[in-house]
Amino acid sequence: MQLCCDPGDRSEGEDNFMRVSRWRWLVAVLAAASLLAAACGSSGDTTTAETEGEGSGGSTAGSSATTAVDVTVPQSAEYSGQAVADGSKLPQDLAGWEALWKTQRDAVVQRIKDNKWGVSADGKTLTGPEGFTVDLSACPDGWNSAEGLTDTEVKIGQTIAQSGTFAVAGNYGKGQDAIFQYYNGKGGFPDSTGKTRKVTYIQKDDGYDPAKTVPLVDELLNAEKVFSLVTLGSPNIMKTYDKVNQRCVPQVFSQSGHPAWGDPANHPWTSGGLLNYATEAGLWGKFIEDRADEFPEKFTVAALIVNNEFGKIYDASFRAWLEQSPIKDRINYVTETVDPQAPTITNQMTTLAAENPSVFIAEAAATFCPQAAQEAYQNGMHETTKYLFQPNTCAGSSQLSKEKVGGDGSASEGWWIVNGGTKDIRDAGLQDDPMVIWGRQMVTDHGEDPDSSTELGLGLMHGWAYVQSLLIAGQLEGGLTRANLVLAARTLDTNNPFQLGGMVWHVDGNADAYYTEGGLFQQYDVAKQSYVSRTELFNLDGQSKNCKFETATSTCTLY
Repeated sequence: MQLCCDPGDRSEGEDNFMRVSRWRWLVAVLAAASLLAAACGSSGDTTTAETEGEGSGGSTAGSSATTAVDVTVPQSAEYSGQAVADGSKLPQDLAGWEALWKTQRDAVVQRIKDNKWGVSADGKTLTGPEGFTVDLSACPDGWNSAEGLTDTEVKIGQTIAQSGTFAVAGNYGKGQDAIFQYYNGKGGFPDSTGKTRKVTYIQKDDGYDPAKTVPLVDELLNAEKVFSLVTLGSPNIMKTYDKVNQRCVPQVFSQSGHPAWGDPANHPWTSGGLLNYATEAGLWGKFIEDRADEFPEKFTVAALIVNNEFGKIYDASFRAWLEQSPIKDRINYVTETVDPQAPTITNQMTTLAAENPSVFIAEAAATFCPQAAQEAYQNGMHETTKYLFQPNTCAGSSQLSKEKVGGDGSASEGWWIVNGGTKDIRDAGLQDDPMVIWGRQMVTDHGEDPDSSTELGLGLMHGWAYVQSLLIAGQLEGGLTRANLVLAARTLDTNNPFQLGGMVWHVDGNADAYYTEGGLFQQYDVAKQSYVSRTELFNLDGQSKNCKFETATSTCTLY
C-alpha cells in the first residue's frame, strides 16, 4: 500500500519523477494551474445531466447515476486549423465525409509544398512543421526509405495482444484490418509516381508481454521487412521505440496514450493515438477538487494500478496533480498494484475497500476493468464509495456490459469515465450516425460482429488515420516513402470519423505532437447498457506539452 506523501513508499523511479519534473509535468496535466483552473470560475461552463430511475441524493456510485449531476467542463481551446471544430457542421453522409477528407488532405499537401518541407536534395534531412527535423544521415547504413514497398504492395507490421489478460486488445487489429481491406477494395493507395499499392497487414501476437514484443518487432523488421510498424501497449512500445527510431522506421499511431509518444524532437518516427494519460489523470484530479465540499475533512482516494509503464504513468501523473492541489493535505492516496498477467484482482480490491475510499480509480485496462466493477460490487465499494472511475482505455459499452460483469449488470451502474472523444460503434444512441453505420458495415464485411467489442471501433479510428497518412504521403514529391509517411503523420489536420463531432485530429510538427486532446465526462447507465454524457465535449487541442521521457529515471521533461 502506498500513501501519497511518504517518499519511502515510492520506487526510486517514481520518486525521481516527482522530484525532477513535478512542476514541468503539471503543464501536461492541463493544467492543473491554467486551463482547467480557468474553466472552474464560470458557472456557464457546467452541464447538469439527469438520468432515469430511482436514487437517494447521489451519495453512492450506484445511485449517483439517477440524480442531477453538476460537472465542471474545461474550456475548449481556440482552434483555427483546417479541421471542423463545430460538430454540427460535419457532413451527414459518406460522400460528404470523403469530400471533406480530400479537401483536408489537399490542404496538408499544399502546406507541405508551400513551405518546401520534405527530404532535402542531398537526401540527408527531413523537415516539417514548427522545426520538425530528422537527420536521415544518422539512419543505418543501407537504410532504404522504400523498404517494404513494391509496385503493388505496402507492408505494415503490428505487434498486438491477441491472447492473455489483454486479449481484448486484439480487436484493435481486427478493426484496423477492416478499414485497410475496405480501401484495398476501393483500389488501394495511389501515389505521385504512378504506382497504386494495397496494404498487406501482418499481425503478431505478443500477449501484451514486452519480452515477446522485442523479438516480434525484430522479425517484422528483419524477416518481413515491413515498411512501417504499429505497436500496442505502453510497456511494449517503450521496449522498442528506441530501436525503431534508430532504424528510421515509422511507428505511427501507436495504440497507447503514454505521453512519451509525444516526442517529435527525439523520437520523430514514433507517435501515439490516444488521449494522453497525463491529461486524463489531471482531469480526474480536477473532478475531485471541484467536489471537495462533498468529502470529509480527511478522505481517501484509492487506485488499482497495473504494475508496468502504463499504470505507473497514470499514478505518477495523478501524484503530480495532487502535489499542487490546494486540497492535497486532505487526501490520503492509497494504491495497490497488479501484475499485467494476473488472473484476478480480488486481493488488491479487498485491501483497497478496507481503506473506505471516497473515490476509486482503476488505473488499468482490459479484463481488469470489468473485474474492478465486479469486485467493487462484491466488497461493498459500489455502495460506499462516492465516485468510481474507469480509465479511458476502457471507454465504450463493451467492458461494463452485462455479459462482462454478470447478472443484471448492476455492478456497472454509475461508474464514471473520461472518454477521450471516441465513438462507440456498439452504442445504441449512435446507430444513426453515418460514420458508425459505415464502420459497422466494414467490420461486418470483415467477418466480425460489430457488437462484440468497442475496441473494433478504436481499431477503425487508428486505421483511418493511417489511411489518410498513406494517401497524403503518396501525393508528396517522390511518392510514398517512409520519410513522407512520417511527414504526413506529423502534419495531419483533419476530422477522424470515429471521434465525436467537435474533436479534431491535429498535430503540428514539433509544436504539437498529440493527435487527440480533450473529450467528455461520462457515466455508465445499466438500463441503456452504455455510458451517457455528463458534460459537453471539450477540445483541448494543443494544450498538452511534448514530453522527452527518460526511461531510466521515469522522468519527463516538457517542451
